[in-house]
Amino acid sequence: MHYLRGRMALQRFSLVMVAAMAVGMLAACGASNGNAGSAGGGTGTFAAAKGCKHVGLLLPDSATGSRWIIQDQPQVEAAIKKYIPGVTIDSLNAQNSADTQLTQATTELTKGACILVTVAVDSTSAAAIVQKAKASKVPVIAYDRLIQDNDLAYYLTFDNVAVGRAQAQYIKDHHKMGDAVSMINGSMTDNNALLFSQGAHEVLDPLFMSGELKKVYEQFTPMWSGETAQTEMAAALTQTNNNIQIAYVANDSMANTSIAALKAQKLNGKVVVTGQDAETVGVHNILTGDQSMTVYKPIKNLSDATGKLVAALSAGTDPLVIANQKTATMGKANIPSALLPVVTATKENLKDTVFADNFVKKEDVCQGVPAGTAGVC
Repeated sequence: MHYLRGRMALQRFSLVMVAAMAVGMLAACGASNGNAGSAGGGTGTFAAAKGCKHVGLLLPDSATGSRWIIQDQPQVEAAIKKYIPGVTIDSLNAQNSADTQLTQATTELTKGACILVTVAVDSTSAAAIVQKAKASKVPVIAYDRLIQDNDLAYYLTFDNVAVGRAQAQYIKDHHKMGDAVSMINGSMTDNNALLFSQGAHEVLDPLFMSGELKKVYEQFTPMWSGETAQTEMAAALTQTNNNIQIAYVANDSMANTSIAALKAQKLNGKVVVTGQDAETVGVHNILTGDQSMTVYKPIKNLSDATGKLVAALSAGTDPLVIANQKTATMGKANIPSALLPVVTATKENLKDTVFADNFVKKEDVCQGVPAGTAGVC
C-alpha cells in the first residue's frame, strides 16, 4: 500500500515539476534600458499613469499569512505617500478569491485608479486584471507574485528561487546521512510557490539522488492553507510511522500548523522545520526551538521600491532605473523587474536581522520564551 502511494506521489510530483519548468526561470539579467521584451515599461503604453494621484493596491488575503495586512499594506501605502504627496490609495483585500480580485480591479479602474499594484490571488487568472487595465492605459505592477500576462508592466519581488535555495541550504547544512525529508510546498496557483520549489530542489535533488537524504513525502498546498498543511504533515507522519527527521515547509504559517502535527506525536523540537516570511508566529517558534529557520524578506525594501516605481510612472521619469532586471513569463515576454535579496534567519542571527529592523516586536514573540533567549527575550 505504501508502495502504491509512493508511486502515485511520484507521478503527481513529476507533473508538478513539468508545470514548474513551464513557468520558466527568472531571468535576472543585469540592468538594461534597452529591449524590455514584449511587455510594458513604456510611458506611452500606459498614458494614464502620467500625473497619477489615485493608486489601487490589491491584496490577496488575510488568512494564509499575516504579512499582507501587518507588513505589506501599511509599508506600501507609506512608501507611495512618501514619494507622491496627496496621493489617494485604495487598499482592497480579495480574501483568496480571484473573481473578487478582478471585480475589485474593475471597480478601481471605474473610479479612476491610474496605477494598480497587485498581489495576485492566482497568477494566471490575474491576467484578466492586466488586460482590463491595459484597455484604460493603466499599468499593473505585480507586487511579490508574478502575473502570467505578456502585457504586465512591471514586477517587483524578492528573488524567489533564492528563497527555496536558502531553505534547502539550511537542510543541507543541518542533516544526517539518510535523514527522511517531507516537503510541504505552497499553492500551485501562486507562481512564487513553483519558484520556491525550484530553488529547493536545485539544492536537495542531488542529495536525494545520491541517497544522502530520502524524500518520503511531497505535496503542494492549495491556497497556502495552514489547515491543509497540518493534514499533510499528519499524513506524512502516518505513512512513515513517524520516521521523519526534516520537514521542508514553504512558509511560517504552514510551518506553524505542521509543528502542531509534530507536537501531536511529541516530535516538535526534534525535527528540522523550515519556514519563510519571518512572521511573528515563525519567529516565536524559532525562539522556542520548534522551528529551525525562516527566510527574512525585508519588506521595507520592497515597499520602498514600489513607492519609487509608482512615483516614477506618475512623474514620467524612467521606471527602468528601479525595475532594471527582467523576468520571463510563460509567454516568453521579459517583464521589467526588481528582484531583491533575502536573508536566512535563525536563532543565532534574529537579533541582527528581524529585530534590528523592528520587523517583529519583542512582546509579540517572547511570550513563554526563557529570558535571554537569542539575546532578545
